[in-house]
Amino acid sequence: MLVVRHGESTWNAVRRWQGQADPPLTGRGEAQAHRAARAALGHGPFDAVVSSDLQRARSTGAIIATELGIDLLDADVDLAERSAGEWEGLTRVEIEERYPGFLSDGRRPPGYESDESIVGRSTDALRRLSDRHPEATLLVVSHGGIIHALEKAHAGDDGWQRLDNLTGRWFAVTGESVAPVGSRVALVLDGAPTIPPPDPNYA
Repeated sequence: MLVVRHGESTWNAVRRWQGQADPPLTGRGEAQAHRAARAALGHGPFDAVVSSDLQRARSTGAIIATELGIDLLDADVDLAERSAGEWEGLTRVEIEERYPGFLSDGRRPPGYESDESIVGRSTDALRRLSDRHPEATLLVVSHGGIIHALEKAHAGDDGWQRLDNLTGRWFAVTGESVAPVGSRVALVLDGAPTIPPPDPNYA
């Protein structure tokens, strides 16, 4: 299955940490999803699309499924972005003001979900999809934090690398294992923010 990040959301556009808050796609994000569907033809064929339950992912998935003429499966809450706790809705500047030194020290606020938690639940979700659709090739619309954590769990921590909108990775499910395959796949060329994000952890 190809797991990709959603299109640009309204909070991506203004650099607010989203976590499990639920802002919608921007017009640019919707356009990205339409172009991603056409690009996906070169990586498929896909049998169905599935997404997290957050509307930026769900809307992206719905656009792609409609463009490709394939089913949009039920949303899965376990594919949702990492909770950012008390940082949800804040910009980097606001975080620095309210939590001085946290970002530079790698500290996180109350309610911030651990890598172990998001790897566990997203792995369970992908395994469920594999069990229910064993012969299918799926396009999964999820979130940057999920994909980063799954990559890190299998490849180790080799430093953060920005994951643009509608960029992702193939994952293979074998028994209990969910492992990345090959290099990242960019379905659109303009998935990067118009202005580079001030913080690598924005989602």
